[in-house]
Amino acid sequence: MSSTPSNKFLPSPKTVAIVGCPFSGGQSKLGVDKGPIHLVQAGLINEIEELGWRVVFDGHHQFEDISTPPDGIQVNGTSDAAVNTALDASIARLRSPLLVAQVCESVASAVQAHAEMGHLPVTLGGDHSLAMGTISGTLRAYDQACVIWIDAHADINTIHSTDSGNIHGMPLSFLLKLNPPAPSPDSVLAKFDWVSHLPAERLVYIGLRDVDRGEKEILKKHSIKAFSMHEVDRYGIGKVVEMALDHVNPQRDRPIHLSFDVDALDPSVAPSTGTPVRGGLTFREGHYICEAIHQTGLLVAFDLMEVNPTLADAESVRQTVTVGCSLVRSALGKSSICCRVCCQRGCPIFLNGDARPPCTFEHPQGLPTMWIINDAHYLFVTQAKPFCELQAS
Repeated sequence: MSSTPSNKFLPSPKTVAIVGCPFSGGQSKLGVDKGPIHLVQAGLINEIEELGWRVVFDGHHQFEDISTPPDGIQVNGTSDAAVNTALDASIARLRSPLLVAQVCESVASAVQAHAEMGHLPVTLGGDHSLAMGTISGTLRAYDQACVIWIDAHADINTIHSTDSGNIHGMPLSFLLKLNPPAPSPDSVLAKFDWVSHLPAERLVYIGLRDVDRGEKEILKKHSIKAFSMHEVDRYGIGKVVEMALDHVNPQRDRPIHLSFDVDALDPSVAPSTGTPVRGGLTFREGHYICEAIHQTGLLVAFDLMEVNPTLADAESVRQTVTVGCSLVRSALGKSSICCRVCCQRGCPIFLNGDARPPCTFEHPQGLPTMWIINDAHYLFVTQAKPFCELQAS
């Protein structure tokens, strides 16, 4: 069953632009660049079209015009080969900063172009450093947009607080302009000057559970709203989503960019990702977030990041890719809202899932029954007593 409330920002016919970004340069593990390819090969485009969307997809971005900087490039843009200042030392720790900056700038232009044509860009990563580009592109087209960031990690380390130098853990520090200004036009930091500015009050997190100490200090210093898994457990996912929206979009009039790292989900749900952390969102909690944001009619861009098909066995890869496709569908209108049907005695039976006619509800002994169908490719079917029998018991 699909639910398609009118979108306040997108014209008809409603169009999704798939922005495939097979990029892994923001971190050290190989294989995350294969994620977009697997998602598309799993039938994602056809699934989106079945929801009533027109889909634009011109192939995955290969970034052919972007070359790896030559060895020996000066981190501070000067002729001094010695790294002898705190700023230089911090920059020197960064992993492939010039490559990441160039790729993300290219992605920003692609997302901006689609958004300005009235498309809803769905960016398939790739590592989460790409969000520097996707969110910048959204902000260029919708300068009042807010961001809902679904992740186990805060991804807001600065050049000074990062231990690993992996920029997939830093995109929000660039978007919030938390890093020091570039000391010169030729500095590595100057290559990130194109990144759009996202005000801290227009960012909210859901799902955090593995936050570095320096990131905790940043979140507190800048009063950035974050709902960890503790809040999800305490309040329930429905209340958390409402509180998140109340914070970044109190009047429900701002465009929403939803950026979803699959490691927000528990590893039992999405095992094939680079930095899994136990105690994450359940299958339904992850999907509820996407469904609820769709229901606002404010979604203008969606990221699905960090699916890595090389880090697990074939079944775990299939499971993660399937869940990834399902999250995209939920963000675009696929709903798991119960359908109402009646048994042979006229009592209601509730079908949880996506019922595609013809559907029959017939007990082997002739008694009515209820079927619960999981919305991930209808994999699991269980029987339960119909409502009339529950009343009689």
